[in-house]
Amino acid sequence: MTASVLPSTRRVFELALGQMLWARRTALLALAAAAPVLLALVTRLTLSSGSAVVQINGRQIGSEAVFSTAIAALYLRFIVPAIGVFYGTSLIADEVEDRTITYLFVRPIPRGAIVLGKYLAYVLCVTSVVLPSAAVVFLVMVPFQDMAPQFGTFVRNLGVLALGLAAYGAVFLWAGVLFRRPLVGGLLFVFGWEQLAAVLPGYLGRLTIAHYLQADTTSVAALLTTTIAALWLAMRTIERREYVLER
Repeated sequence: MTASVLPSTRRVFELALGQMLWARRTALLALAAAAPVLLALVTRLTLSSGSAVVQINGRQIGSEAVFSTAIAALYLRFIVPAIGVFYGTSLIADEVEDRTITYLFVRPIPRGAIVLGKYLAYVLCVTSVVLPSAAVVFLVMVPFQDMAPQFGTFVRNLGVLALGLAAYGAVFLWAGVLFRRPLVGGLLFVFGWEQLAAVLPGYLGRLTIAHYLQADTTSVAALLTTTIAALWLAMRTIERREYVLER
C-alpha cells in the first residue's frame, strides 16, 4: 500500500502545485501576505531615522514588540486561519463542486494519495508566501543591531506560523472531504467560535487551534497531533465515501 501511495502522492502533488501557482486564490494569498509588509513599511517610515521606538497613544513601544504584535494580531489571528479555511476547504470540495473529482478517481491511484498530494502542495504553496512575508516584516521593523538578540524569537515565530498553516489546512481539508460546501462553516469556526472561546472562562479555548499557537512543547505536540489526525481522517474518509455529483 505504501509503495503505491508514495509515487501517486508525488504525481498528485506536482499537478496540484502547478494548479495552485496559477489559481486566483494565490493572487489573493499574495495580497494578504503583502498587507503586513506594507503596514510595517508605513510604520517604519513614520519613525525618526535610526529610531527603534514606536509612539502609540503616547506610549513608547519597541519595534521588536511591534513585530511580535504583528505576528499575533495579523498573522495568527487573521491571515493564517483565513488561508487555512479558504485553501483547505477548497482542495477537495472544489473538485466536487466542479465535478472534476471523477477524473481523479478513475486514475489508478489510491484516493488517499489525492488528499495527501494536494495537502503537501498546499503546505508548500502557502508557507512559501507567508513565511517570507513575516521575514520581511522582521527585517523592516527590527533595527539591524537588535536582529541577533531577536533571531531566536523570529525563528520560533516562523515555526508557529508554519504549524498553524499546517493544522488549519489539515482540519479544513477534512471538512472539505466531509461536507459539500464547508467554507461557511469554516469561517464561522475561525472568526466566530475561536474568537468567542478565547474570551470565555474555563477550558473551552482548548477546543480551538488558536489556543495552541504558542511555541511551547505542549502546544507544538498538540498542533502536530491535530494535523496528523485530521490528515489521516481525511484520507480515510475519501477512501470510503461515495460522491454524488449534482447535474
